[in-house]
Amino acid sequence: MTERRIIVSLDVSSTAELRELVKQIKDTGCRVKIGKELFTSIGPLAIEICHDAGLDVFLDIKFHDIPNTCAKAVRAAARWGVWMTNLHCSGGAEMMLAVREMLEGETHRPLLIGVTVLTSMSLAGLRQLGIERDLETHVDYLAALAHGAGLDGVVCSGQEIQRLRQSIDKDFCLVTPGIRPTWANNNDQARIVTPAQAIAHGSDYLVIGRPVTASEHPQNAIARIVSEI
Repeated sequence: MTERRIIVSLDVSSTAELRELVKQIKDTGCRVKIGKELFTSIGPLAIEICHDAGLDVFLDIKFHDIPNTCAKAVRAAARWGVWMTNLHCSGGAEMMLAVREMLEGETHRPLLIGVTVLTSMSLAGLRQLGIERDLETHVDYLAALAHGAGLDGVVCSGQEIQRLRQSIDKDFCLVTPGIRPTWANNNDQARIVTPAQAIAHGSDYLVIGRPVTASEHPQNAIARIVSEI
């Protein structure tokens, strides 16, 4: 395991905070994730700041719209040079296919990752949405839909890694949020695993936020996480 499989979630909302955090982690070898709060706050400048520091960017916008609109939005993300981006599998096969086909004509093609079930979602939450499948079955269904549409992988919780690794192509990329070292708080994540557990189960990339960004010394937190794997 190396730091290149760690994606630090940039849980900040201002340019000043971002510059400071990037300065502290840019030499750790990690990649970074720009989410909705940061991107909505300062826009593509967030990508520029990260790229200037030599950091690969996972643009975590979770695109979800009609196929043509979604495809054009993801194409715009590709033209910003992001390393990875994502969209909701629940948008359906037609939407995912439209995005994949749009990217085929681009010079730079980011990894395209599907979002199955958010790690904060419980079985009760699925029922509130009118979904009668259990969590495992619904994740499997959406992951298979993404694989069939030609996506590069899916975001899934640590509890789904082993099952998906066995049921879908071994080259299908698994990105795991909800990662919490044993010394960190669980916060609002309902389905979590430790970094060592996620890697052992077969995850390709670990998304880690507050254990790093809330630390007084983020670079030391990354080193501690790596040492536990």
